[in-house]
Amino acid sequence: MPSPVLKPRPTARPGLGWLLRMAWRDSRRSRARLLLFMASIILGIAALVGIRSFGDNLALSVNEQARELVGADLVLSSSGRRFPQSLQPALDSLGAARTQETAFASLVEFRPGRGVRLVQVRARDGGFFYGDWKTEPQTAAQRFSQPGAAPGALVDDVLLAQFNAKIGDSVQIGKVTLPIIGRVLKTPGQTGISTAVAPTVFIPESLVKATALVQQGSRVQYRRSFQFAPGADVEAAIKPLQARLDKADIDTDTVASRQKQIGRSFADLTRYLSLVAFVALLLGCVGVASAVNLYVREKLAAVAVLRCLGASGRQALLIYLVQTTGLGLVGAVLGAALGAAVQGLLPRVLDDFLPVAITVSVSWPAVLTGLATGLLMAVLFALLPLLSIRRVSPLRVLRVAFEDDTATPDPVRGVVMVIIGVFILGFAYSQTRDWKLTLGFGAGLLAAFAALAGVGRLLMALVRRFFPVGWGYVWRQGLANLYRPQNQTLTLVTSIGLGTFLLATLFLSQALLLGRVQLASKESQANLVLFDIQPEQQAGVEELLRTQRLPVLQRVPIVTMRLTSINGRRTSEIKKDTVDGVPPWVLTREYRVTYRDSLNSSEKLLAGSIPTLDANGTPLISVEGSYLERAKLKLGDTLDFNVQGAPLRTIVGGTREVDRSQVQPSFLVVFPAGVLENAPQFHVLLTHTEGTASLAAVQQALVREFPNVSAIDLGLILQTLEDILGKISFVVRFMAGFSILTGLLVLSSSVVISRYQRVRESVLLRTLGASRRDILGITLVEYGLLGLLAALAGIGLAVLAAWALAVFVFEVGFGPAALPLLGLAALVTALTAGIGLLNSRDVLRRSPLEVLRGEG
Repeated sequence: MPSPVLKPRPTARPGLGWLLRMAWRDSRRSRARLLLFMASIILGIAALVGIRSFGDNLALSVNEQARELVGADLVLSSSGRRFPQSLQPALDSLGAARTQETAFASLVEFRPGRGVRLVQVRARDGGFFYGDWKTEPQTAAQRFSQPGAAPGALVDDVLLAQFNAKIGDSVQIGKVTLPIIGRVLKTPGQTGISTAVAPTVFIPESLVKATALVQQGSRVQYRRSFQFAPGADVEAAIKPLQARLDKADIDTDTVASRQKQIGRSFADLTRYLSLVAFVALLLGCVGVASAVNLYVREKLAAVAVLRCLGASGRQALLIYLVQTTGLGLVGAVLGAALGAAVQGLLPRVLDDFLPVAITVSVSWPAVLTGLATGLLMAVLFALLPLLSIRRVSPLRVLRVAFEDDTATPDPVRGVVMVIIGVFILGFAYSQTRDWKLTLGFGAGLLAAFAALAGVGRLLMALVRRFFPVGWGYVWRQGLANLYRPQNQTLTLVTSIGLGTFLLATLFLSQALLLGRVQLASKESQANLVLFDIQPEQQAGVEELLRTQRLPVLQRVPIVTMRLTSINGRRTSEIKKDTVDGVPPWVLTREYRVTYRDSLNSSEKLLAGSIPTLDANGTPLISVEGSYLERAKLKLGDTLDFNVQGAPLRTIVGGTREVDRSQVQPSFLVVFPAGVLENAPQFHVLLTHTEGTASLAAVQQALVREFPNVSAIDLGLILQTLEDILGKISFVVRFMAGFSILTGLLVLSSSVVISRYQRVRESVLLRTLGASRRDILGITLVEYGLLGLLAALAGIGLAVLAAWALAVFVFEVGFGPAALPLLGLAALVTALTAGIGLLNSRDVLRRSPLEVLRGEG
C-alpha cells in the first residue's frame, strides 16, 4: 500500500507582532543613531506646537480681555469735527455712564528746561471704565479722574525717563502749565510699541480750550466712551443711530468689533510664524530622508538575509518603516513637549506688540496638530529612501557587488512625492487662506531647495571633473569625500544653506527698510517739519526760523476736505455697493490736499497732465497712481468734494508717482493754483537744523511763541523706526533660530549616521600610515568646504531676494553691506567644521584595532 503523500502545511503570514519584534531586534545596535536623526524634527515640531499654542492662548486672552482693551462698552470717534449738536440728545441717552476725550499731537516742554518733545495729548474728563490704568503713585489715576480735583498731568514713563523728569516737575502744553502728578506705566489697550511711537500726556478735558492748541486744520480726534449695564446688548442699542453716525462720519468701536480686529491681526502674525516653523520642520524632514538613506545602505546586507529566509520585499520594508515610525513618534512627542514649554517664552519675545496679558496653558488641539503634522511629514520623507528596500535581491548575500534593479522608475516613490507636495501646499493654504500666496510659498520653497541642491550637485561635478591631482594628500582626500559614495554634500548644503538664507534675508531686508528713511547732512535735506501753522502765523514762524539762522526749504499749504461723490454717485451709495470694490477708506477719509501748478522733485508724471484748470474753469486734479488704481478711477472721472461746507467739483486730469523715500510732504490729491487759496487752511514749513542744540532752541522758541505749532524731528522718527525694526527682527530671528538649530542637528545626525562608513575609511587610512593630524585635516577640509559653500549659497540667494525687493518693491538702489555677510559666512563655516570634528573625535582618539572591535 503506497504511503500517503504529506502536503506541506501552509505557513501563516507574519502578522503585526512579528513585524514589531523584528523591528525591535534589528534596531538594538542602531537605536541611539536613529534617535539622533529623529532629533532633526524635534525643533520643527516644537516651533509649530509653540506657535499654535501661543495663537490659541492669545485668541482666548483677547476674547477675555477685549473690554479692557476698549476701556468701555462703546467708543464713538470723530476725526477733525466735533459731534453734531443734533446727535447730542441721542448720545446722552446711551449707556449708564459716559466720558469724553479730545486727542491731538503737540509739542510739550518739560520744565525747568529739560527739553521739548512731540507727544500725543489725550484730554479726558474721567478714567477708563474697564482695564488696568497703572500709574505711580497708584492714587494718581484716581486723583486725575476725581471731579473738582486740582488739575495735573499724567505722563508716560518713557517720557519722564527720556527727559530725566520726575513727579512734581511741570510740563507746558500750549499755553497751560501743569504739575506732573504721576507717571503712566500702562494704559488700557496700549502696547509698548505704540508708547514708543506716540508717548502720551494726559490732561483734564476742561483745559483743552485754554491750551489754544486746537486750531483750524488741527488733527484732532474726538471720542465719547460709554458704559452700559451688565448684560446690555450694545449692538442693538446703537443700531437705530447707525445711519446718522455714518452720515456724520463717526466710527464705532465695541467689544465685539475690537475682538474681531485684534483677533484678525494676531491671527495673521500666528500664521506667518507658523509658516516659518513649518520651514524648520521641512528642513528636519530633509535631514530625516538623508539619514534614513545612509541607514538603509548599511542595512542592505541584513535585508538580503531576510529575503533569503523567506521575507518578502514588502515585509522587509515594513520592518524598517515600523522602526522609523516608532522613533518618529518619539521625536514628535519630545518636540510637542518642548513646544509646550517654548510657548511660555513667546509672550516675552512679543511683549512689546501684545495689547493683552496672556495666560499660558497647554493647547491640546495645537499639540495634537503638531504631533500629527510632524509624524506624517517624517514618515513620508523617510519612505522615499525606504522604498528601495523592496528591490533588494537575495543574491546580495552571495555577491556584494550585485546591483539591484533600480533602472526603472518606482511609481510608489512618485506617489509619495506627490503626497508630500500636496501636504505642503495644504498646510500653507490653511495658514494663508489664499491660493496665490500658497502657490507663491510652494514655488519659493521649491526654488530655494532646488537652487541649494543644484549648488551641491554642481560642487560634486566640478570637484570630480577638475580634481586637483597635484595638491597635497590631505586636500585630495578631503575633496574626494565630497563626491564619494555616502557623501553628505547635498543634505548639508541644503539644510545649512536654507538656515543661512533665512538669517541673511532678515538682515538685508532690515537694512533695506532703514535705508528708506535717510537724513542727509546737507542743507538741501530737511530734518525738521513744522505743521499746524495758521495763515496769520506763517510770517511770524518764518521770522523765528530766520532769527535761529535756519533756512525755509519748503512752504506747503494744506486744505482739509471730504469726498462726497464719484461720477455723480454719492459715497454713501457706493459704500453699500459691494460689487464696485472701492475700499471704504477712499470714501470716508478726511483728505488733506495742497495746491500748485507743478510737480516737485519727488514726483513723476505717469499719465495725463499736471494740475491745471480746464477751459470752463473746472479744476483738473492730479492723483497718486496707486490711489487711482485702488479707488477704481480713471482719467476724466469727476470727484465732488466738500471743502469745509463748500461743494467743489473736480476732474481727474493726471496721475503721479511719488517717491516717499524723500523728505517731502506727499499727497494723494494735488489741486491747481487759483482754486483753494481762500479756503480755510494751515501751512507746513520744512527746515534743516545742525545738531541737537539748534533743534532744542527752535522747539523751545516755538513752544513759547507759537504753542499750537508742532514740530516733527525726523531724526527721532528714524531712531524710533530703528528700535521698532530691531524688535521685529528679534522676533523673526527667534523663529529663524529654529531653522538654524535644525540645520545643525541635521548636520550632527548626518555625521553620526554615516559614522560607520567614516570609521572604516579612517581605519583604512590609519592602517596605511595616516596620522591623527592627517585624519583631522581631511575632516576639516571636507566639512569646512561644505559649511563655506552652504553659507555662500544661502547668502547668494538672500542677496538675490533682497535685490528683487529693492528694485521691484521699494524701487531703490541696492548695495548690501559685505562685512556682516562675510562674518555670517565665517560663523557658519566654523560651526559646520566644529561639529564635524566633534562627532569624529572618537576615531581620532582610539587605535584602529580598538575601533574595529567596537564596531563589531
